Amino acid sequence: MREPLSQAVQGLAPSGIRRFFDLASTMDDVISLGVGEPDFDTPWHIREEGIYALEKGRTFYTSNAGLSELRTEITKYLKRRFSLEYSPDEVFITVGGSEAIDIAFRVMLDPGDEVIIPEPCYVSYLPCVILAGGTPVRLPLDAGDQFKLTAEKLESAITERTKMVVLPFPNNPTGAVMTKYELQVIADIVKRHDLFVLSDEIYAELTYGDERHTSIASLPEMKERTVVINGFSKAFAMTGWRLGYAAAPVKILKQMIKIHQYVIMCAPTTSQYAAIEALRNGDSDVEMMRDSYDERRRFLVHELNGMGLTCFEPRGAFYVFPDIRSTGMSSEEFATKLLNEQRVAVVPGTAFGDCGEGFLRISYAYSIENLKIALDKIKDFVDTKKKM
Repeated sequence: MREPLSQAVQGLAPSGIRRFFDLASTMDDVISLGVGEPDFDTPWHIREEGIYALEKGRTFYTSNAGLSELRTEITKYLKRRFSLEYSPDEVFITVGGSEAIDIAFRVMLDPGDEVIIPEPCYVSYLPCVILAGGTPVRLPLDAGDQFKLTAEKLESAITERTKMVVLPFPNNPTGAVMTKYELQVIADIVKRHDLFVLSDEIYAELTYGDERHTSIASLPEMKERTVVINGFSKAFAMTGWRLGYAAAPVKILKQMIKIHQYVIMCAPTTSQYAAIEALRNGDSDVEMMRDSYDERRRFLVHELNGMGLTCFEPRGAFYVFPDIRSTGMSSEEFATKLLNEQRVAVVPGTAFGDCGEGFLRISYAYSIENLKIALDKIKDFVDTKKKM
């Protein structure tokens, strides 16, 4: 019998995040700091709107692009929170941000087109580029730059075949953010080389300090070159509702919707009605959750540095990325032994690219109480290894 499987699919490595999560799920009494999922319940008024939609019988397909009412609310939200000017025709609703990422690559790439992917980063970009027929160009970022994309790094990766640059900021797994000034430098390079940007802004609401998130699409002459990816999972604690969206020029968006028509039809109707409520009345929920994450963030960074696991201060998302090279262990070895010996699950930095070697991703989307217990166990583990 002939080989039933695609060579491209067989060549993809499984997610390193899920591997540790699945392993931890088979063990008793594990404190998992590995999965990037808010520990908050979806705010009640949002859940209530979803329930009401079901009670009203709103269980039919929506338009392929999503409810007009929701797309309108998204445009208001993007303008209010991030100074982004979009019309409802420039927004469409997807099954999570991941679908939007996948479709954007499939719409924009031809065989041989190169996509620069700064690493460490979210695990889906590289396989989605490959499945779209493009060529991923992995660009290792440096801890010395707090894992930000610099002009020198970007210029070094651009070739005559480069078409797109992924901007994964605020960053999963490092928590790095790009300031408006830093983004302007990148934007100038993008325009000079006639490139496009996929800007994954799913953590846009989760930034800390005085300077809020800036979208590269808000900079002069960048809206027409950018596909903005966002969603409701992280900011509104709506992971299981599976709802995201893309904002892009109509020329790009129409083709994205065409693929969406064939493979998805529309995003879940109940989730869309709940999302309208989230955007209209959820700003205070976002602020409350962000304040809580900020408290955990500062606590975690202080404690990790105190035990000798150097950790720069992340300014976004809900992850820290401590340097564990002082222990003499690789990321994989550290994470595996910590799980087996202390029942604490974290993710090796290598799950997010080879340049993540020597680092761990630790999520602080967990209660302070659980973080304290986990940190005590990590400290015991590190102290024990130092004595050996």
